[in-house]
Amino acid sequence: MRMTGTHVLRGLLALGMISGLVACGSFANCFNSGFAPAACGGGYSEGDVSSPPQPTATSAEGRWTGTTSTDRTVAGLVLEDGSYWLFHSAKNNPNILAGMIHGMGTSHSGSFGSSNTRDFNVEGAGIRAATMRGSYVPNKSFDGRIAYFTGDTENFTSTYDGDSKSAPNLTLVTGTYAGLRSDNHQVTVTVESVGTLSGHSTDGCTVAGTLSPDAKGDVFHTSLTFDDGSCRQGTETLTGVAFYDIATQRLYIAALNHTRTTSFLFLGVKQ
Repeated sequence: MRMTGTHVLRGLLALGMISGLVACGSFANCFNSGFAPAACGGGYSEGDVSSPPQPTATSAEGRWTGTTSTDRTVAGLVLEDGSYWLFHSAKNNPNILAGMIHGMGTSHSGSFGSSNTRDFNVEGAGIRAATMRGSYVPNKSFDGRIAYFTGDTENFTSTYDGDSKSAPNLTLVTGTYAGLRSDNHQVTVTVESVGTLSGHSTDGCTVAGTLSPDAKGDVFHTSLTFDDGSCRQGTETLTGVAFYDIATQRLYIAALNHTRTTSFLFLGVKQ
């Protein structure tokens, strides 16, 4: 019998359908697998999808701990937006806060730079303007040099803190912390499990505020309000960051006003 082109085409299609059904076992199996009417072996399957590549860190973002060239302890953050909050202690005493260095920086190919650095010094020097230049290896090291407008310089070296990638945990932070200011006044801060905090110092200053977990990294955002005129901050509301070092049980808090002319700094050990 002579077969026309149409008959030949229909025959090939039928053979293709049959081979597809054989591979699947039944038409229902093919359909449920999402491959009807193609053969199972020739369709898309979950095994064909490779895991998406994980993002690679390219900036100085993270939490860092280290020391300065003048024997001070450094602990701080570089956030996703480029802001940095670097606490530094008194010489040879990591439990007494000497100040906090803040600014906006730019990370690029292992180099870090900032032209609006301010050191909120609580040892009597006040707010000191500076610039900062440094280098970093993502998730490994962050080293820098702070050049004050007065001509003084300070170098620091630091290593990446693995807790940077942990989710903020208010349960771990909950508790009471005590810290000693450089003027020898005792400061006590209590953090509740719901994210509220309260504090007072032996010179009569009281403060209340909140901690809210950051969406990325082990850091909290904080808002603080001073209750009366007994504080040098007046009655301003300041905003900033806080983080808890599990290994040392130290709580770090830094909050500034919008113009960076008023600050609240705290370093306390869990009681």
